[in-house]
Amino acid sequence: MVKVDGHIHTPFCPHGSTDPFELYIERAISLGYSAITFTEHAPLPRGFVDTTPDQDSGMDPKYLPDYLDMLETLKETYKGKMIIRTGLEIDYIEGFEKETIEFLSTYGHRLDDSILSVHFLQFQEKWDCLDFSPDVFRSMIDYYGSVDGIYQRYYETVLQSIRADLGVYKPKRIGHMTLVKKFQQLYPASHMFNEEISTILHEVAGRNLELDYNGAGFVKPYCGDSYPPREVIKQAHSLGIHTVYGSDAHTANGLNQGRADMDV
Repeated sequence: MVKVDGHIHTPFCPHGSTDPFELYIERAISLGYSAITFTEHAPLPRGFVDTTPDQDSGMDPKYLPDYLDMLETLKETYKGKMIIRTGLEIDYIEGFEKETIEFLSTYGHRLDDSILSVHFLQFQEKWDCLDFSPDVFRSMIDYYGSVDGIYQRYYETVLQSIRADLGVYKPKRIGHMTLVKKFQQLYPASHMFNEEISTILHEVAGRNLELDYNGAGFVKPYCGDSYPPREVIKQAHSLGIHTVYGSDAHTANGLNQGRADMDV
């Protein structure tokens, strides 16, 4: 069985670590991986203002060429030892589809693999990075009216991202589709949102997309589960959806996280 990690961050992550690419790669080799995809947070769409305190949710655009060039070099360096794929984690931000298409049209030809994720939700004129911190999530409850209101908006936005026309280079894998559950032990929803999840899965299947089976939730202090959880993965597989394990590592030590508790 080929062991793959399809969601890894890098020293180019403005909110990650300075661990060099080589440290990630050597650790992946030591763990028995055959292929890895580096999926750094892409620069956010032109004109969108990052609402996180340090405005560090996406890569600075000026560093993107260096990131892409470095991965091409590393592919040659590790040829025969590790399959390295060049990727990005693209944020779907409602209303910025045109800017996202422009970005992907410029850089998409250099990507081997990529992920489409929702981190930011819009409420009227306000944007929030819903997974930034428990405090941000708690503040969102005040104007969404309930935890359920946030969940509903999140799943609606994930569905929009799947249906959005983002051009020929649109990512083929949907990132951590239940990320809204990151703080579930602090702020639980009143129900499982099975209908919304089922709609998302059928849309993914119908468009022949993949799911990121993300282990990071197991190491988050208020989550304790994968994104999405095992029962959702079973539904996905029953629909013929291909899932790809992702550590979502932001440090070399983060590789393999959650994997022992997952059906991979």
